[in-house]
Amino acid sequence: MITPVLEMRRIVKTFPGVKALNDVSFSVSRGEIHCLVGENGAGKSTLMKVLSGLYPHGSYSGEILLEGVPQQFRSISDSTRAGIAVIYQELALVPEMSIYENIFLGHEVRNGMSVDWNETIKRAAEMLRKVRLNINPATKVRDLGVGRQQLVEIAKALSKNVKLLILDEPTAALNEDDCANLFDLLRHLKDEGVTSILISHKLKEVIQIADAVTVLRDGQTVCTLNARSDEISEAVLIKQMVGREISNIYPPRERNHFDETILEIRDWSAYDTNLGRPVLKSVNLRVGKGEIVGIAGLMGSGRTEFARSIFGNPDHYELSGTLFLQGQEQTIRNPKQAISTGIAYATEDRKGNGLILIQDVKQNITIANLREIAKSGTVDANAEVKVATEFKDALNIKTPSVEQTVVNLSGGNQQKVSLAKWLFVKPKVLILDEPTRGIDVGAKYEIYCIMNDLVAEGMSIIMISSELPEILGMSDRIYVVSAGRITGELQAAEANQEIIMQMATS
Repeated sequence: MITPVLEMRRIVKTFPGVKALNDVSFSVSRGEIHCLVGENGAGKSTLMKVLSGLYPHGSYSGEILLEGVPQQFRSISDSTRAGIAVIYQELALVPEMSIYENIFLGHEVRNGMSVDWNETIKRAAEMLRKVRLNINPATKVRDLGVGRQQLVEIAKALSKNVKLLILDEPTAALNEDDCANLFDLLRHLKDEGVTSILISHKLKEVIQIADAVTVLRDGQTVCTLNARSDEISEAVLIKQMVGREISNIYPPRERNHFDETILEIRDWSAYDTNLGRPVLKSVNLRVGKGEIVGIAGLMGSGRTEFARSIFGNPDHYELSGTLFLQGQEQTIRNPKQAISTGIAYATEDRKGNGLILIQDVKQNITIANLREIAKSGTVDANAEVKVATEFKDALNIKTPSVEQTVVNLSGGNQQKVSLAKWLFVKPKVLILDEPTRGIDVGAKYEIYCIMNDLVAEGMSIIMISSELPEILGMSDRIYVVSAGRITGELQAAEANQEIIMQMATS
């Protein structure tokens, strides 16, 4: 019998108030691409943190065997020395440093007591060739796109003679070309004997790349499917992940005519003084009451720039054009004015800009509207708990209590907290930028249902998404953005992915 490159046996990991892993067993064969899937909170990231030594030996029960040998990792350094490398969704690179400095950061090439920079650059170039990145190693990381930064992370892992490469949501911020390039690289590394574990919520990509798939649910192993002998389809994976069939990923909604205009943008342009170029050019857009308007486009097309400019967020934009809310012209210079006007913006980066991770659920929910729960300039603690609990119940936020620190919640529940924060300001127009990025199919369905409920109550939603099926499945009307311009407007009934992509690349 061939010994697996990795075995994790009967792993149990407990946090205060919750058992994150409950008797999980997980096995990976040598030289395969093994995908780990499950709903947010299923235990995927926790399991990998146990494996990497971030949760050290002694903080969990169970066994880890690498090539049949028991391991007791007490730190990330221990797992790195054993040949394990983890690439997280939030890349761990230093933007102001060069590529070669990043690749060998922490394990510098030395000549005696000094760093041998010539040898460092030479070896970095070799690593870049391995990941098929044709670029000068002296290039600053800040000057790279996300796709290239991820390749630098993989080069960094290869420089440590990695045997087991773990990638957590590696395609979350990548376009289709970068995804295809990454998957080709993983197949190439597989041929060279590198085993990969991918955590992903994108089931189409899982089906495309996986040799095997393990499903976790509620901290337990549900099943492992082998691509050569088992059926691996979206329907099968969804059923195993959520414990039930979801026949319609996008919940049905009655779609009416939206004659009453809530928001109208006329001849809207933005010049980014930091970049020294325009990012938006003569944008015209309208949103009806109770309507979901989708905004589609490639990364860098100006979608997020448009949302932030409406919300008064960037201080380095020179804006021109006119914004009307319910027929009244508005001047919005900052988020405070946007909120008081009736516009809210849920950012695509919930961890970096949307939430204060070290604070608890109730503080995050109420922070944008503290006046609502204040008496004589002081926050009413009882009112804060009451408001947060109401949103917790209404949005089905899975947390032991509203006193739980947000960093301990799953991605889907963090997203619901971010939504609750903006719903508490009672906006007329809610801008959702990548509302389901990095969350599983079950949590996505819940977010979609919340969106349907909101528009049924008369709220209007602008949804920015990189996932065209999501745009098509949820929008009443779709605007397509390319190079800062609106290149098309479509009714959802007449749109398809091909038409949108033609407009997005025009």
